[in-house]
Amino acid sequence: MRAPRPDSTAHRSLTLEAFADTIVPGERRSPDDRAVAGAAPGPGAVAAGALALLETPATGIADSLDEYARLLDEHAEAHAARHALPPDPTVPPFVALPFSDRTALVTALVAPGHPERELWVLLALFSNMAFDTGAHLHTTDALEAGHPGLKAMGFADPDSDGLWRFPAFSYGRPLARVHPDTAPSGSPA
Repeated sequence: MRAPRPDSTAHRSLTLEAFADTIVPGERRSPDDRAVAGAAPGPGAVAAGALALLETPATGIADSLDEYARLLDEHAEAHAARHALPPDPTVPPFVALPFSDRTALVTALVAPGHPERELWVLLALFSNMAFDTGAHLHTTDALEAGHPGLKAMGFADPDSDGLWRFPAFSYGRPLARVHPDTAPSGSPA
C-alpha cells in the first residue's frame, strides 16, 4: 500500500487527526485506525470533532491546514531519522510515529524557545477546544449528539425550552442577595 500523496486531503486529515489525538488521546475508531493511537480509553479529540473544528473558517487557520500537515510531517521525518525509527510508507510520517514519539515531538514543538511554537500551541489549543467545548457545534446540538467532551465533564442538559437554569446554588448557598430591582426573569429592572 502506498502512502497518500502529501498534498491529498486524506493525508492532511490523517496527520492532523494524529496531532489532535496526541493532545487529547482516545481509543481507536477501528482496529486498523492509524491516526488515533489508542493511547487512552474512551473518545478523545478526534471523536469530539477536532478536524471539523480545525476546518471551520472561524478558526482563522483553515486555509493553512495543508501547510500545518506538511510541516508536521517534516518534523516527524527528522524525529524518526534522529531516533533511527523505521519509516512506514503506508501512512504519513507523523502518523507512522509510535504514540510516545508523537508525544515527544509535540512536546518539543510547543516548548518555549521553539521557533514555530506559536503555530503548534494554536493547533493544540483547538484540539483541546474541540474536546472541552465542541466549539464547532451549537451546545444543544452537541449535547443531543452525545458530544464526548461535554459528556465527560457532566455538562447539564438545558431545560425543555432550550435554556439553562440552575435552581441549586453550586456552593450550597447564595453568594449575594438578589438586588431589589431585579425582574422575575433575573434581569435588571
